Amino acid sequence: MNHSCQIRVSGPPDVEREAGTMPFLAIRCNHVVPSRPLVYLSQRHDAALADCLASRGWDVWRAKTVADALNLVKANRPHAGIVDFGSFASPDVASFETLLRDPRVGWVALADGERLRDISIARLIRHCCFDYVSNATAYTTIGYLAGHAYGMLKLADGDPAAEAPPGGTMIGSCDAMRRLFATIRKVADTDTTVFIAGESGTGKELTAAAIHRQSARAAAPFVAVNCAAIPSTLLQAELFGHERGAFTGAHQRKVGRIEAAHGGTLFLDEIGDMPFESQASLLRFLQEGRIERLGGHASIPVDVRIVSATHVDLEAAMQAGRFRADLYYRLCVLRIDEPPLRVRGRDIMLLADDVLRRYRGDSSYRIRGFMPCAVEAIHNYSWPGNVRELINRIRFAIVMTNGPMISAADLELHQYASRQPPTLAEVRRQAERRAIEETLLRHRHQHADVAAELGISRATLYRLMTAHGLHGGRAVARVPSRPCGGGR
Repeated sequence: MNHSCQIRVSGPPDVEREAGTMPFLAIRCNHVVPSRPLVYLSQRHDAALADCLASRGWDVWRAKTVADALNLVKANRPHAGIVDFGSFASPDVASFETLLRDPRVGWVALADGERLRDISIARLIRHCCFDYVSNATAYTTIGYLAGHAYGMLKLADGDPAAEAPPGGTMIGSCDAMRRLFATIRKVADTDTTVFIAGESGTGKELTAAAIHRQSARAAAPFVAVNCAAIPSTLLQAELFGHERGAFTGAHQRKVGRIEAAHGGTLFLDEIGDMPFESQASLLRFLQEGRIERLGGHASIPVDVRIVSATHVDLEAAMQAGRFRADLYYRLCVLRIDEPPLRVRGRDIMLLADDVLRRYRGDSSYRIRGFMPCAVEAIHNYSWPGNVRELINRIRFAIVMTNGPMISAADLELHQYASRQPPTLAEVRRQAERRAIEETLLRHRHQHADVAAELGISRATLYRLMTAHGLHGGRAVARVPSRPCGGGR
């Protein structure tokens, strides 16, 4: 720490603020204690207010102009601010809005009756500030509101219940996600093929990318291919590449996705939609570790790890003759099933808050959070589109809302808020489905163990799974420690 420049602030004489790389440390009685940073934007300095704030533990940074305040916020990232509208002769609302909409700072406005009658300023305060005080000398109230704004912003920095997953791109703290994170760490240490199953929108590609980042191949490419998005006539050339003149329009050599992933990981998404003829070529590569470009004769060795995923029931597809059994067993050495959003409990609001933080800048308002009715609707809705649907609904609500709080109507989920109390039969049905799903997750889809824990026969378990629409018993997670297929 550089002690060459000490700046004394108004306040107790034993407190000094150091300028430099760590501006938000107070040095009190020769030892370092944490302080709370606050930007004070005013063209007239109120020494009594500054003294009051300093005595309450605030590290006050004063700015005379909006530009100065923007620089302080950018450089020092405070969590609270006070803006004195009464000190500006004719506030430039547009420039103030740029400052006050920054989601990292909770602003308290000082505005007398005349300023509050200005429609543009009133709108700015309503949409961008945590609160306002009309009496600029109510120092105790100002300090209390600044503390409230600071506390709310500190909470928004991160939920301590959220467990940081491998790679830092996934969010979750429920039992199902903790097991998923542990499984990712385990399978990342191997070089075996991994198959990820799960409903659409659960985050299968995020899981594949996390496996790659935690593996010894992390420095090499991660190449993702959506097999359902590429026409069947082009998939072969896309995967294996082609030589010049291999077909009409092939004017130059092209390296395929498999070859491009050499040394790294190839993620084959929606593998269940791969054409049958392409499955044979992929199987040959998995067996031999070599490819031939279309129109070429050279056998090219490629070192790549295959991670595949689908929302399709591949065992049913095998029985129907749409998917090769030998390819399935090659792909499914290790299997991971993504938990659907509806069984993730409190994770739903962790995800919702994270989406709001990432996209709140898309709104013309400074959005603070979700109304109670929105929280109720988010928990009551079954989320058939899983995390992808949650993201889309919240982004829609951010753009469409007419205020600083998102309502159930903004999410187009008003019918799931303030509903009539459910009947006893509905409560039993919901509890029964949740118990089955969570037990399936806990026992990795081993039906005998699931039935034993639930105290029912396997026949009853199959009947209940069918009644609850659990896709023939393959709706939730199974992460076996042994191979999930018989032959290789």
